[in-house]
Amino acid sequence: MKKVLVSLLMALLVVPSIAQTDKDHDFKMAKNMDIFNAIYKNLDLMYVDTLDAEEVVGNGVKAMLGSLDPYTTYYPEEKVNELKNMLTGKYAGVGAVVRYNFQLQRVCISEPYANMPAAEVGLKKGDIILSIDDEDMTNKEVSYVSDHLRGEPGSSFMLKVKRPSTGKILKVKVTRRTIQMPFLPYYGMMEGGIGYINFNSFTDNCAKDVRRAFIDLKKQGAKGLVFDLRSNGGGSVSEAVSIVNMFLPKGKTVLKMKGRLQRSNNEYKTTVEPVDSVMPMVVLVSGNTASSSEIMSGSLQDYDRAIILGTRTYGKGLVQTTMDLPYNGQMKLTTAKYYIPSGRCVQALNYKHAKGGYVEHVPDSLTKVFYTAGGREVRDGGGVKPDVEVKPDSLPNIAFYLAGARDSNEVMLNYEVDYIAKHPTIAPAKDFALTDADYDEFKSRVLKADFKYDRETEKYLKDLEKLAKFEGYYEDARPEFEALKKKLSHNVAKDLDFNKDYIKQLLENDIVAAYYFQAGAIQNSLRYDKQVKAAVNLLNSPEEYGKILHPVKK
Repeated sequence: MKKVLVSLLMALLVVPSIAQTDKDHDFKMAKNMDIFNAIYKNLDLMYVDTLDAEEVVGNGVKAMLGSLDPYTTYYPEEKVNELKNMLTGKYAGVGAVVRYNFQLQRVCISEPYANMPAAEVGLKKGDIILSIDDEDMTNKEVSYVSDHLRGEPGSSFMLKVKRPSTGKILKVKVTRRTIQMPFLPYYGMMEGGIGYINFNSFTDNCAKDVRRAFIDLKKQGAKGLVFDLRSNGGGSVSEAVSIVNMFLPKGKTVLKMKGRLQRSNNEYKTTVEPVDSVMPMVVLVSGNTASSSEIMSGSLQDYDRAIILGTRTYGKGLVQTTMDLPYNGQMKLTTAKYYIPSGRCVQALNYKHAKGGYVEHVPDSLTKVFYTAGGREVRDGGGVKPDVEVKPDSLPNIAFYLAGARDSNEVMLNYEVDYIAKHPTIAPAKDFALTDADYDEFKSRVLKADFKYDRETEKYLKDLEKLAKFEGYYEDARPEFEALKKKLSHNVAKDLDFNKDYIKQLLENDIVAAYYFQAGAIQNSLRYDKQVKAAVNLLNSPEEYGKILHPVKK
């Protein structure tokens, strides 16, 4: 009886404490809102210049949200469509990627999507956008041109472009329609009976298409699956759960959401029988794998259902809800954290702007240990760590500049446009390759264009030289510095030869996309994708696959 009495007394002591805390919070909120209103009223009344209310108050809103996580965002009425596009993966437009041509200082078509208005009216890679409905697009930024290409579904406009390979001016009527971004751009069979699915966005109803693709691969004889999430930034949680359900038995918990309010708490479980719960599977991930992609990869890892291969994922363990605001605005508000089956949250420890920016990956020493269904050790914080780390080839500095940096002279784009003009057809996507003679022609163009780029070694040498002068060591080391300068001086021809394989891959990929669109470009790139090759090797090595997912306990 005494224990019960003590417990009741303790509870009574806690209640006033909680009530006091709530009262303090309400007072501080009211106090600071009064201060904010008073400051703005005085500024509006007495400040030397007339204030722009939307700008000044808007900056206050940005600063307030900027002190929170990076995903809590305000969308005024004029930007609400951006939020809708992000949530649905849909927009009304022509279905093409546009980019800025630094040489011509104009916006041009980079990549039309398959079966979309831009492709249907015959627009091609490199076409220079001159005008939209007679409005001159000279000196316009990419965002301005892109906004004018978009509009209401069913609306039409006249588009005038110049085809650089022929110099001809083309005028076409384009009718906008709802564009669904390609969330499942390619799937197919690979060597050794391995199926491959490239999936880049969890948009509404996408699980049905993924299911159909997987069933098709099974019919084609797939005995293993590579599921590529490297470019997938997330999306619908319910669609992610539905896709996970294809591979896990009914009744399995996929994630739990926990927030400040009871309505933010939720639990998602698999609800139907799986399509296949035993086929060997490797999920590819990268630093761009985020949110719902981490739910999928993390839950499959926690149930020991698939090997995760690649590099550590982004680390977004927060859940957002959209809310309507006055004057037709909307807000994307973080309301909960999610926890995958092992109980871990993949969110980084520090996600506030105010503390120096978003930190995705934290040291393992600061994370907690959790366990998969089979007893393997996994950790929380900073994303999903792959079971097998395979880093992709890094982009050579020269390739970065050739691919469209401001000082590139657009020599790569010009070569690709001319190649496409000279070749009405090319080999199938998976087989297409440039010849050595083709690459020699490209190399010759680069050298004639007097192409230059910033070499990282030269930058570091200059920094070291400055530091040596500052600390008084330069004079003694001058001969060594001069010798290094000679060895590290620009030799574009040598760099083009040294990085030939990688640059050829970039050229081939861009050219294939012009004929076979995004699906063809992905298919072509699989020939030299080291992470995909590592995944295929694992699936073709049952013993190695088993050792990773079910290690022998010592």
